[in-house]
Amino acid sequence: MSRPPATPLRRDADDAVEVIELGCGPVPVRWRVSRRARRLSLRIDPSGGHVVVTLPPRASRSTGRALLGRHSDWIAGRLAALPSRIDFADGVCIPLDGLTHRIRHDPLSRGGVRVDAGMLVVSGEAQFLPRRLSDFLRAEARRRLAVHVGRIGAGLERRPRRLSIKDVRSRWGSCTADGTLMLSWRLVMAPPTVQDYVVAHEMAHLSHMDHGEAFWRLVDRLTPNRLMAERWLREQGPALLRIG
Repeated sequence: MSRPPATPLRRDADDAVEVIELGCGPVPVRWRVSRRARRLSLRIDPSGGHVVVTLPPRASRSTGRALLGRHSDWIAGRLAALPSRIDFADGVCIPLDGLTHRIRHDPLSRGGVRVDAGMLVVSGEAQFLPRRLSDFLRAEARRRLAVHVGRIGAGLERRPRRLSIKDVRSRWGSCTADGTLMLSWRLVMAPPTVQDYVVAHEMAHLSHMDHGEAFWRLVDRLTPNRLMAERWLREQGPALLRIG
């Protein structure tokens, strides 16, 4: 039976998620249309545990499905290799500055969240624990990462115009041409040496917006942690995206 001709993906379908049957079984897929995309591409989103297919504006879903089918084995392997998801809950262990801390719900304590002898003690009603802990980690990320920004900034002629802490899925940080520095709050869970490298990397873009030789020389001048941190992020970074 003939099929109707493929139609371009509409803008209102952008970021829609659907489950598609591939040779490896059912796979959750999020569709994205990008005006800047020149070709089809796919990647694994560790945070959501799904595949992201990016298409140029006039590409069709059928073309995207064909791409998924050709890479079904790779997709299955990558999804199977994702770390287990960890939700914020009483008794669960999560890292802070690279050190394991156990979440303990104490409804009678005060102050929201406090760090106490390897524990993250969360006050209030149990239903608000995830939100309170998430707010705490974001605030700690801003406080701790700002220390790295201040130290590293002392060795640069330019300073960031603004520091923004966000929850992004595809990068640990970025630096815009106007000097806005964006860092993932999840870095607060990584060791300080890794935080230091990511901050140095993004702040080096204040002087060099590319990744040329001059850029890497500046990164190495700003931090001694590049090689170790890059390896840690490759090996351990995906697990941070599965927390919370």
